[in-house]
Amino acid sequence: MGIPCDDVVIISQPEREGEQTKISINCPDKTGLGCDLCRIILFFGLSIVRGDVSTDGKWCFILFWVNGYPNTRWSLLKKRLVGACPSCSSASSIWFDSELNPSKPSDVFLLKLACRDRRGLLYDVTGVLCDLELIIKRVKVSTTPDGKVMDLFFITDTRELLHTMERKDYVSEYLKMVIGEAMISCDIKMAGPEITECSQDASFLPPAITVGIFQREIPTNQPNGLLTSKSVSVKMDNLLSPAHTLVQISCQDHKGLLYDIMRTLKDYNIQISYGRFFTKPRRNCEIDLFIVQADGKKIVAPSKQQALSSRLEMELLQPLRVAIVSRGPETELLVANPVELSGKGRPLVFHDITLALKKLNLGIFSVDIGRHMIGDREWEVYRVLLNEGEGSSIARETIEDEVWKVLMGWD
Repeated sequence: MGIPCDDVVIISQPEREGEQTKISINCPDKTGLGCDLCRIILFFGLSIVRGDVSTDGKWCFILFWVNGYPNTRWSLLKKRLVGACPSCSSASSIWFDSELNPSKPSDVFLLKLACRDRRGLLYDVTGVLCDLELIIKRVKVSTTPDGKVMDLFFITDTRELLHTMERKDYVSEYLKMVIGEAMISCDIKMAGPEITECSQDASFLPPAITVGIFQREIPTNQPNGLLTSKSVSVKMDNLLSPAHTLVQISCQDHKGLLYDIMRTLKDYNIQISYGRFFTKPRRNCEIDLFIVQADGKKIVAPSKQQALSSRLEMELLQPLRVAIVSRGPETELLVANPVELSGKGRPLVFHDITLALKKLNLGIFSVDIGRHMIGDREWEVYRVLLNEGEGSSIARETIEDEVWKVLMGWD
C-alpha cells in the first residue's frame, strides 16, 4: 500500500501576485533525494527562494517555494518530480542506499543539424532541445568557410521516445519552426557503440588550463572576481542536537544554490534529517541543516568536519569555473561544470552559455563538450571557440563577467 501518486507531489499556485508557488513532496526518503529534486527544479528554470525539509529516517516531507514564469510547464514538472521520488512501497527498504535498483542507461542519439549560420543560432537550438526534454550529452559544432554550420548533438530523451518515428518527426518540425529557412537538414539516429565511444573520448586539456581553473583552492587574487560572493560562512556544531550535526551556511544567493549544497552532501553520502533555507533582502541566504552520516551518526571527527566545510565553501564560492584563454590568434571560452558521483551534472549550462554570447552579439565558431578527470573528480568541460568577427573589441573580462552572470542567474 502507499499514497496515490497525485498526493506525492502537490503544486499550489499563489493566491496573490508577487507570492511564490509552493511545491510539497511527501514520499519515502533516500540519500540524495533533495539533490535529485533540486536538479529537476533547476532544469525547469525555476529558482527556490525558501525550503523546508524533514524526515524520520524512512519518510520525508519537503516544501519548496519557487518563483515561476508564465510559460512554466507545471504539470510536466510535477510528473518529473514524482518520477524522482522512491516508490511508496519502498518505505520499509534500506533507505540509505540510493542505488539499490539502478535504472538502465538511456539510449544515446545523434542529432545532425545543418544550417546557415546566424547570431543566436545555437541558443535557439538548445532552447528547443530543453523544451523537448532532450538532454545534451555532448556537442560538436563546426563552421565552414561558406557560412554553413554542422551541429552534432549527442542527446538522450527524458521521455524515452526518440526511437519512434513520431517523436523524431516532432523534434525535426519543432526545430524547423524555430530556426526557419536557415535550416538545411536535420537527421536523428541511434548512436551506435562506435559513435558513442568516440563521443566519450575527452579531448586533451593543456596543463595551463587544468592548473588555472581546476585547482581546488579558491583563488584570492582573481582580478575579475568570478566568485559568487566575497565570503561564504560554513559553521558546524555538535552541541545543539544530541543526534545530529548542525551545519549553518550564510552566503549570497545564486541560481542553483540549493542544488550545489545538496549535490555536495549527496557525494559525501550525508543525510539531511531537518533543514531550512530562506533568502533575505539583497540576495543573502541562510541555511540550517541537521545532518547525519550514512551510519546514522553525527559527524564528530574534526578532519571530516573540516573536509565537508571546505568542500561546501568551495562549491558555493565557485560552483562553476569560467575562463577565457588564447588558442593561437583566436579566443576560447572555457566553462567547467562539476559532475556528481552519480554521473549527472548541472543542467542548462550550455543553454546559459549560448544566451550570454547572444547578448554580447558574439558568434560561435566551434564547440566541444567533454568530461575530464582532474585530480579526484570529474568535470564536464565546455570549450567554445568564439567567432568575434571583424572589428569586435569586447574585452575578455567583459565576456567572462557576462557568462558568469547568466550562469549565476544575475542577468
